[in-house]
Amino acid sequence: MSVRSVPGSRWVIKGARVLNGDPADLYVDDGVLVDDAPANADVIDADGLIALPGLVDLHTHLREPGREDAETVETGTLAAALGGFTAVHAMANTDPVADVAGVVEQVWRLGQQAGHCDVHPVGAVTVGLAGERLAELGAMADSAARVRVFSDDGKCVHDPLLMRRALEYVKAFDGVVAQHAQDPRLTESAQMNEGEISGVLGLAGWPAVAEEAIIARDCLLAAHVGSRVHFCHVSTAGSVELVRWAKSKGWNVTAEVTPHHLLLTDDLVASYDPVYKVNPPLRTHQDVLALRNALADGTIDAVATDHAPHALEDKETEWAAAAFGMTGLETALSVVATAMVDTGLLDWAGVADRMSIRPADIGRLVRQGQPLIAGAPATFVLIDPAATWTVDASQSASRSRNTPFAGRELSARVISTFLRGAPTVVDGKPT
Repeated sequence: MSVRSVPGSRWVIKGARVLNGDPADLYVDDGVLVDDAPANADVIDADGLIALPGLVDLHTHLREPGREDAETVETGTLAAALGGFTAVHAMANTDPVADVAGVVEQVWRLGQQAGHCDVHPVGAVTVGLAGERLAELGAMADSAARVRVFSDDGKCVHDPLLMRRALEYVKAFDGVVAQHAQDPRLTESAQMNEGEISGVLGLAGWPAVAEEAIIARDCLLAAHVGSRVHFCHVSTAGSVELVRWAKSKGWNVTAEVTPHHLLLTDDLVASYDPVYKVNPPLRTHQDVLALRNALADGTIDAVATDHAPHALEDKETEWAAAAFGMTGLETALSVVATAMVDTGLLDWAGVADRMSIRPADIGRLVRQGQPLIAGAPATFVLIDPAATWTVDASQSASRSRNTPFAGRELSARVISTFLRGAPTVVDGKPT
């Protein structure tokens, strides 16, 4: 790919294949796609590249405020742009917790200042993530950040009455509660997936039913109050069947799966390498197959990274003491290509649907996930589907290095990312 001149506001993207269709030119003028080539435009030769709407992540931990040693809005959104993301939802488990309008507005403004992608703060469901009383949901919804997704992610909203009240409350502004489905009593001291391998390794097991019981309950609650519920990082075959059942009833239920749960299995824990310690845990090969098939048939709506950066000392320690979580923004698209496109389960239009269009709809984002047609925002990503690359953690834009894909060869690679006509990444490098 070649670029002429310095980045400006007018672009001709020559020969890109939108959703892997026939080669065609894309024209960008003043932040939008237009019908004709603008005068004095910069030119990108996109021969062989696929154009998709900018990716949208429903589940990102940017750590700021409070844990800037692990990540900042600046470094996290730069990693996002390099991964093809033009919008991320920043989870609420910061310090202080994003449970009031002031904190969500702070995160939102930091995203605007960084400029690498749109940052949409997720508001906490309960004060301090303590699960005792509802946070200021309405104030966060009415703030400049316009919060529409609420989650205590990292913790489950375990009290059914609180969960019901939250679902009722968010209806007023078309919000959604994103549930971290984990029964805390069933997972006390849990270290990995409960099964044959946990028994062999002598690690406390994390049963699938701990996730599935909460999903079943909250499907029923959402149906009862007529509200929207979204399930974070589903990880078991049983969870898939519960979501499928709820959708067959016409209930307003959506779900996401992480890239790592589409590719990695619990046998990796035998290495005792804490890079594979994650919440929910890596599951079995049968669970992975069920998740892939559910993403392919649309039962699972979206891929969400659950990008969870950690400082070195929190990850490179003994297994029991290590923090849960993996980074994922820079590798997500390639993992999905490896797990879903290379296996024939999804085409590139399907990738756009699960990584851009549906996530934008769930988050109620009006400037993301739009078709690449004249009049739409020039927010898109150019991908080389033929590329292969080996993940090098030391080259990550993130402050953290806890990727489970270090040293792995993955398919496809992000080449350029545009946010409303402004290039944030060109030829694989930040602008």
